[in-house]
Amino acid sequence: MIAGGYGNIRDSHVQKGEIPVGGKLIVMGGPAMLIGLGGGAASSMASGTSSADLDFASVQRENPEIERRAQEVIDRCWALGENNPIRFFHDVGAGGLSNALPELVKDGNRGGRFDLRAVPNAEPGMSPLEIWCNEAQERYVLAVAPEDLETFDALCARERCPYAVVGEATEAHHLEVCDGHFDSRPVDLPMSVLFGKPPKMQREFERESRELSSVMLDNLDLREAMERVLRLPTVASKGFLITIGDRSITGMVARDQMVGPWQVPVADVAVTTASYDTHTGEAMAMGERPPVALIDPAASARLAVAEAITNLAAAPIDKLGDIKLSANWMSAADHVGENQALYDAVHAVGMELCPALGIAIPVGKDSMSMRTAWTTQDAKGEPEERSVTSPLSLVVTGFAPVTDAMATLTPQINLEQDESDLILIDLGAGKNRLGGSALAQVYGQVGDACPDLDNPEDLKAFFAVIQGLNRDGKLLAYHDRSDGGLLVTLLEMAFAAHAGLEIKLDWLIDEPADAVDALFAEELGAVIQVNRQYTEEVLAQFAGAGIETCGVIARPRYDDQVRVTLFEEPLLETTRLLAQRTWAETSYRLQALRDNPECAKSEFDGLLDSRDPGLSASPSFDVDKDVAAPFVNLARPAVAVLREQGVNGQLEMAWAFDRAGFEAVDVHMSDILEGRVGLESFKGLVACGGFSYGDVLGAGGGWAKSVLFNERAREQFAAFFARDDSFGLGVCNGCQMFAQLRELIPGTENWPRFVRNESEQFEARVAMVQVEKSPSILLAGMEARACPSPWHMAKGVRNSATAPTCAACRSAPRWRCVMWTTTAR
Repeated sequence: MIAGGYGNIRDSHVQKGEIPVGGKLIVMGGPAMLIGLGGGAASSMASGTSSADLDFASVQRENPEIERRAQEVIDRCWALGENNPIRFFHDVGAGGLSNALPELVKDGNRGGRFDLRAVPNAEPGMSPLEIWCNEAQERYVLAVAPEDLETFDALCARERCPYAVVGEATEAHHLEVCDGHFDSRPVDLPMSVLFGKPPKMQREFERESRELSSVMLDNLDLREAMERVLRLPTVASKGFLITIGDRSITGMVARDQMVGPWQVPVADVAVTTASYDTHTGEAMAMGERPPVALIDPAASARLAVAEAITNLAAAPIDKLGDIKLSANWMSAADHVGENQALYDAVHAVGMELCPALGIAIPVGKDSMSMRTAWTTQDAKGEPEERSVTSPLSLVVTGFAPVTDAMATLTPQINLEQDESDLILIDLGAGKNRLGGSALAQVYGQVGDACPDLDNPEDLKAFFAVIQGLNRDGKLLAYHDRSDGGLLVTLLEMAFAAHAGLEIKLDWLIDEPADAVDALFAEELGAVIQVNRQYTEEVLAQFAGAGIETCGVIARPRYDDQVRVTLFEEPLLETTRLLAQRTWAETSYRLQALRDNPECAKSEFDGLLDSRDPGLSASPSFDVDKDVAAPFVNLARPAVAVLREQGVNGQLEMAWAFDRAGFEAVDVHMSDILEGRVGLESFKGLVACGGFSYGDVLGAGGGWAKSVLFNERAREQFAAFFARDDSFGLGVCNGCQMFAQLRELIPGTENWPRFVRNESEQFEARVAMVQVEKSPSILLAGMEARACPSPWHMAKGVRNSATAPTCAACRSAPRWRCVMWTTTAR
């Protein structure tokens, strides 16, 4: 699983100036540890050929809690605008401080004098070299002017984020590292020596050609082929991975992996909004075709770039040139044939394709050590050398600004249209090459002829036409063709809508023997759904753009049947349900191994429920109504948006309360514990979600104990809950915290307790919930209607009380526990 992030940066933060002479040079975040000291040496050799000590030192150990605290400090700093105390900033990555600190002062047009023993250190036995060069994670280096150090210190103290001043900026461009323990200067040299022109790395190869066998799949049974391909992990549902990750945090996720009322993981693109009050935003998508590299590395690289673009095409993007790419290269450098493969792929993308498309690759990453070697013993007890080599891989991530996140297309077939067509746009021009395909893989083959982007102009034209049709409102659904080929593309569209399909191959092939190639070739392209009245117009637009190989490939059915025919002769008949169960089975099997198998089976069997209506929204209130309008001339009541270290949902919570007419105030637990803020000035108290005190079960308990075992905090919370003019809301982690504060809250004898989810896993789901009638001011006017709601919890509610006790809990005169009941799932 590959994860990436996308962020925005203000113009004022892009251009760096100079670090003032005497500026304090700071290391913020985690301590130095014996991590990453293998560094480039270890990552550039075959695993297993280095010493055990070096391998251990190469292992990275994450520290997400410190990362979160450091990020909060950074956010608090830039929120000060022109008073931001941070003058210069650099993350700590490869090479550790030996790279980050010199680059920090160099970019600030300064030199630096550093005290090695001032670096926070969790392993005091490390040598000067190890302190200077270790790659401990979650650290930043930054420059702060002396007059701003007090402000920076206060922000770090509030967020409980450790930092240390390790040096000062000097006017002379000289680097000096002092070690007080040994009374020495391990580094003492001009900056020009360190940042002089480095030698270029060179790799050599002698070009070789390979003879490959073609894909041999004569007399193939289409049903068996379909079932094998649908179960292949690269094609099958990825639900078991998706449901364990929070997909709603920030409140600005407009399009995640799940599509449609039944939450099927088939989305082409991820889309987020730029802020809470706009529909503009950003799109992210990926492309990769590693199996094709076994045949043609250059084609594999071109397909990776093209697939990222065909995925991004589902989002409304102004022009192709707005897309930027990140390239993640993986290669077993210097292994036989791999240098040639790497050269061909890099040349194809960097020197030919991307310039032709007008797209840049400003960032990327590489790993040149995709080979592991070890020694074992054979049957006679003799030493035997073994190795595993991964072929060349290029994973491309595409990013682009989005003009309207709400206009993003999905693969879900629109069944509200009486008559519509599914149109195949085939950028492979009917070649249907099976090399490197999922079909070849499930039959233990590779092939010799693979898909490719034969003409970059076709891709440019495809993108432009799709964007124009989307702007004109002519497209009802969109899904690009990739892993599994055309049949999988169409089936995934049907899965999202619980629709049947009538697939006709009449214009695509002439003979039944060619059906396998047409259905399973992974050529570039897409399937779109359009209202039948626009079909001819849409086909004409593609033809006018030079894309001739496109036509109506299928029509939706309102039953569950899936039929593939050629000139009215049936080639394959199945049902959407059977195909979807096959597609979901791999995810179910993996989930059953990892989680509670009974829960995994229950979810898998849920596909059999034909009465499941899926998600729908029919609120009993106007979601666009400005509920704060009647009170616009009144003072806004203050609500404390409470957070603890690790909490991450405070910004969207503050926005929601602001829209509802409150004055949202950021309150950190350290503010209460140290007496900077009191709760007596707030009408409301909301404890936000996240992972206080670490990403662990029961994290809310640690938060609650910081209140219960601190006299000042305990008095503050008890007094707040005892008032008759206050209200509270606990969400996720904050809800767990509230539940464990029951001894401070009147009328909570029957409140439930939180226990580990029955699935034994963190769950991120969207479920239908029904708001019950209650005296809660937060749910007033929302009763009796079911609405979708995201749920992200590792702990669920358990209450062994009887129904009358639950009723008493809901009707308690103060501090009622209001539970939502799930329906339809």
